[in-house]
Amino acid sequence: MRHRKAGKRLGRTSSHRMAMFRNMVTSLFEHERIVTTTEKAKEVRPIAEKLITLAKKGDLHARRQALSFIRSKSVVEKLFTDIKEKFLERNGGYTRILQTGVRKGDAASMAIIELVGYEEVIQVPQTES
Repeated sequence: MRHRKAGKRLGRTSSHRMAMFRNMVTSLFEHERIVTTTEKAKEVRPIAEKLITLAKKGDLHARRQALSFIRSKSVVEKLFTDIKEKFLERNGGYTRILQTGVRKGDAASMAIIELVGYEEVIQVPQTES
């Protein structure tokens, strides 16, 4: 029985699950938007929110704690500069999950997890007159 056990196991061992969450959070901060299954997005959201809160502290200890989870120094640098500035006045709710439908192969429900304020740059081809 799994009474009082928080979080979903997602059919993986604990080490595989932790590595997957580290990779997903790193990709989320790097690209500011990722497409995944709904269950994975719901599990990644609290981790990402806690790391953004760490970045808002901004001291050396917080940076080292973030580096212990995110192994890419460039992503941590982006987190502590760009992303921190974007959410400095916000008290929580840094991410959003958007449902997108089901995956064709196995009918898993898919979702997009993105940072609030994400703006996709769409390049419109210019026509010559």
